[in-house]
Amino acid sequence: MAMLLAVSPLVNAAGEYDPATSEQARAMVDRLVDAGLDRRELTTTLAQASRQQKIIDAISKPAERHLRWDQYRDIFIKPERVAGGVDFIRAHRDAMARAEQEYGVPREIIAAIIGVETWYGRHTGSYRVVDALTTLAFDYPPRSDFFGRELEAFLTLTSEQGLDPLELKGSYAGAMGLPQFMPSSYQAYAVDFNNDGIKDLWKEPVDAIGSVANYFAEHGWRSGQPLTVAAHLSASQKPESVEFNQAKPPYARVGTLKEQGIVADIAIPEDEEVIPLALDYADGHDDYLFGLHNFYVITRYNHSHLYAMAVTTLAEQIQAALQRED
Repeated sequence: MAMLLAVSPLVNAAGEYDPATSEQARAMVDRLVDAGLDRRELTTTLAQASRQQKIIDAISKPAERHLRWDQYRDIFIKPERVAGGVDFIRAHRDAMARAEQEYGVPREIIAAIIGVETWYGRHTGSYRVVDALTTLAFDYPPRSDFFGRELEAFLTLTSEQGLDPLELKGSYAGAMGLPQFMPSSYQAYAVDFNNDGIKDLWKEPVDAIGSVANYFAEHGWRSGQPLTVAAHLSASQKPESVEFNQAKPPYARVGTLKEQGIVADIAIPEDEEVIPLALDYADGHDDYLFGLHNFYVITRYNHSHLYAMAVTTLAEQIQAALQRED
């Protein structure tokens, strides 16, 4: 396996990455050859990678304006996406059942992740992964180290699995397949869940199902435990002293939150720690929830409380739809 070493940006940003002319690309090839990869294959791949200015533009654009929860929710929580989740689960019933049994992760959570990420595989990305990662590794200084490591991981995993690195497509940041794994996550968490000898997250939904479940299990998913608990505001106004919506392990004691005016709708031990959530709406009101450990685990997939709440909500609606049909 390759050592994932930092890659410095090209000073001249020439835009093409042939190891014959690019010192940085040549250094990467040397490292990967030392790790056991084939020099000719690596050289051929990097020589055919293409600098994409639109990738740099996309990743460099200023952060989007803050979305309220109701705006974010409406992007992902649609009847068609709920129905798509039901169909996805039914189409892969056996794999979902096996993933639940082996990893303890509910089918509706697995489906919701894939539904939010790629609409169950409809939209897995249009950029060649090799172009995205070489462009960002060599011509995007702010994160060249990170993307250099991801490029090395990508070249390693495609070599190990006999995949063509010039054919695979993903997001502009190099996220891949139905679950949009970055290459390092692909290496660490992808599983060959259909037992055909290849961990294929592009064309094999069964592998994607097992890999998402494995990702959550490896990040500490607790089987059978809830994600959130409803809460309400007992004070006259939202307390400024509470740190809401943090994508980190549960950090606020229930008893302390109660003293500050945020109270769970059901009985919870006062010494339990939770993530206090305040979900904002256009009319200015907030819905209050306590995120629990499994909610935090979802934020390991995407470090956003809005993302985790969208997955939670979509999963709940998929589960409800399944129950209505059963």
